[in-house]
Amino acid sequence: MTTFSDLDQEKAMQADDRIIAEAKRRFDYAETYEAHTRQLELEDLKFAYGDSDNQWQWPKDIQDRLDKRVRLTINKARQHCLQVINDAKQNKSSIKVRPTGNGATFKAAEIWEGLIRHIEYQSSAQAVYGYASKFQVYAGVGYWRVVTDYANDDSFDQEIFIKRVKDPKSVYLDPNLVELDALDAKWAFVFDDMPKEDFDEQYPDFRQVASRSTLSTSSQSWIKDKSVRVAEYFRCVPKSDKLLHMTDPATKQRNIVRASKIYDEQLRQQIIDDPSTVVRDIVDTQVEWYLICGDQIVDRRKWPGRYIPIVRLLGDEIEIDSRLERSGHIRYLKDPQRMYNYMSSANVEFTALQGKTPYIAPKQAVEKNLNDWRMANQKNFSVLTYEHVDEEGNQIPAPQRQEPPAVGEAFIQGLQIAQQEMMMASGQYEESFGQRSQAISGKAINERERQGDNATYHFIDQLGISITATGKIIMDLVPKIYDVPRVTKILAQDGTESDVTINPHNTVAYLQQRSKDGKDIENIFNPNVGKYWVQADIGPAYATQRQEAFNAISQIITANKELSLIVGDLLFKSADFPMADKIAERLERMVPAQAKGEGATPQEQEMQANMQALTKDLQTLLADNAKLKIQLKGKDEMRDIDSYKALTERMSILFREHQVTPKDIAAMLHDLMKEEHRVSLQPVVDANDPALEKDAAEEQAQS
Repeated sequence: MTTFSDLDQEKAMQADDRIIAEAKRRFDYAETYEAHTRQLELEDLKFAYGDSDNQWQWPKDIQDRLDKRVRLTINKARQHCLQVINDAKQNKSSIKVRPTGNGATFKAAEIWEGLIRHIEYQSSAQAVYGYASKFQVYAGVGYWRVVTDYANDDSFDQEIFIKRVKDPKSVYLDPNLVELDALDAKWAFVFDDMPKEDFDEQYPDFRQVASRSTLSTSSQSWIKDKSVRVAEYFRCVPKSDKLLHMTDPATKQRNIVRASKIYDEQLRQQIIDDPSTVVRDIVDTQVEWYLICGDQIVDRRKWPGRYIPIVRLLGDEIEIDSRLERSGHIRYLKDPQRMYNYMSSANVEFTALQGKTPYIAPKQAVEKNLNDWRMANQKNFSVLTYEHVDEEGNQIPAPQRQEPPAVGEAFIQGLQIAQQEMMMASGQYEESFGQRSQAISGKAINERERQGDNATYHFIDQLGISITATGKIIMDLVPKIYDVPRVTKILAQDGTESDVTINPHNTVAYLQQRSKDGKDIENIFNPNVGKYWVQADIGPAYATQRQEAFNAISQIITANKELSLIVGDLLFKSADFPMADKIAERLERMVPAQAKGEGATPQEQEMQANMQALTKDLQTLLADNAKLKIQLKGKDEMRDIDSYKALTERMSILFREHQVTPKDIAAMLHDLMKEEHRVSLQPVVDANDPALEKDAAEEQAQS
């Protein structure tokens, strides 16, 4: 009798068989599509590392033809490639994040940048990018990966890392992808040769599967003496979903959410059926990962992100007549390099075959002192004698010195032509290598250097595209990996570290609040809020920028020494020698507050003094006004009018002297009148004529 578990297992096996069949079909397609260009890429890579021992720069048929003749390898092409590779290493890249909407803020974008920079730092990402750049320039393509792993053995928190791909030939991407960053790939393979002991330890139930049929039609066995080949298979599975523009039942606010994010099925259906809800059908992506050995799946899991986490770094790629052509910088230097090698070898051979005997002499002429003539190339004899007549008295010709070996002019010209053609093919001239040339002015030299950079800039441009793709993958992963509140590190551009609290339950993208003990300020960041735009900024490393800033400020202070009191602290902040930061701190205390934007400008100080004087005078006037009101009570009306006229004139003169605007007067009077109502007038009354007190008492009695 077949049980439910048996049926379940049978369905799972059938599903695995379908996935294996799909993987074989797709791998065969990718392998066939890239077979031609992969062979050329391998030859280019070997050519770039060619030397006199491996002879990789000499074609096999020429080697057979020359047999044991001189075959030199003067590898100049690799230096042309290293100019591009090392230039990319010096102009390090940084990922810039810009807010675009939905609650995104500039401060949150800075947190994003610091978080990505920290991930790059703990992954040694610059070394990973540099390693991939070698394959990009030499062979035409390089790769790296974005992976997740536990932070340490004592934690359940996962972190994001950037890892290198040691051999780019182990990666196969979907040939139907369109975008340069390859983020639209629907499937991919990564092959690896695991040590047999490691494979048996991790997958003891699959020790025999490696010898069965494999994904590759060209190889029937992946098992070797000490390793087992496994294939990581990524596949994107479309997931239907609905985008809802709905009214939140709790807050009564309009929000845009995915239906799959509403886990209560009854509530989800209720929202969808609501007439005010706008519904749009969408297709999302779920990335699945399988580890295949032989013809079986030995491991599987769902990848949390929506992109296949493999980043491709292209050199130059084009499809011609349905055939893929991919190349690096070395491809177009091969013929000039071969020509240079041939001319060097022929010139050495031509010179070596020339005679090296310094004298030619008849045997009878040197026979008596033959030992001296034999040592003539080792000792400096003052005189070398010879027999000038033979036994019969006949003249014997004198020994003749021969011309030294000559260099073949044709070969020298050939070397010069080969070198010139190599520079023409690469676009890199003497200035790019720091050599002197016919360009003597600084402008001319810089122009030639710029031409060399332009000729190879497409490699740097592709690096920026790939690093941008890395930023997109990381930003897509962060909300899934940092899905619970936790504290993590972020890294500023100058290398300083700080803490940030990631709280996915926060309602805003960024928030500052005091810690529970009230001593520190916490930065709260929610990666789920807001939309952002990612771009790679490639330029000099921060250390280089810092040195350039130090040199620039030094020149400014040299030209105007008075500025040292204003920008001296900035000069030492950009220095990197010991105690420079201490000097900067001391100089900063001497910088005027106005220069730092903390104090008032001279105009503002003058205005403040005028306001203070005006305020004091107005307070005096109001006090006098209060006295007059009391003293004039019950007196003649004309005296009241005269007094107020005098007060008005005094205030007018005061306003003219201090040049106060009507707006300032209104504001001050408003504040002073409020102050006047808060101040009791009794002390003023007590200070006046006692008769006035009598009048006030009588008036109170009558009332």
